[in-house]
Amino acid sequence: MDAFNLLKADHRKVEELFSQLESASGQAKMRVFEQIKMELDLHTHIEEKIFYPALEKPKQTHDLTLEAYEEHDVVKKLLQELSRARTPNEEWEAKAKVLQENVEHHVEEEENELFEKAEAALSEEQIEALGEEMEAEKERKQRSASKSSSKKKSANKSASKSKSASTAPKRARASKKSGSKSSSKSSGTKRSRKSAKKSRR
Repeated sequence: MDAFNLLKADHRKVEELFSQLESASGQAKMRVFEQIKMELDLHTHIEEKIFYPALEKPKQTHDLTLEAYEEHDVVKKLLQELSRARTPNEEWEAKAKVLQENVEHHVEEEENELFEKAEAALSEEQIEALGEEMEAEKERKQRSASKSSSKKKSANKSASKSKSASTAPKRARASKKSGSKSSSKSSGTKRSRKSAKKSRR
């Protein structure tokens, strides 16, 4: 897959997720946002690591590439701010709309201006090579992300196990204490009964 087709496929995927975000509500909306964030993080990563550096040198793409970096920074800040929320309130909704508008503007500028000029500046072999490199980097990043998420899950599981294990002896000690208290109470009542019997005699 050449570089342009790969990036356009990413753009269409994010567009679809934004339309899902508009119709979703509550926690479903937050889950869709998490998908959008993941896709945009991955997309900006491969562009900044592979695609943009190849377009910084040619004169016809230099300025547009620098502008694209700036637009990425705005999107990253918005994603960071939005990801802090637990539930989507009115302020969150407004900020999510700003994010969508920024992404749409960036996509439009990239596909209608940057890609056209990049096609003229780069050879077919370069475009194909960039696409393959970005695809490989994307797969590598996805693998490492899934590994880290599975590590987090196992760490959380072991943490909850160790918590329950540490509370078990505490519970045992507590039950022993209560048992010894009840036994001392019962022995105390036995003694008091015996002394009562003696006094009657």
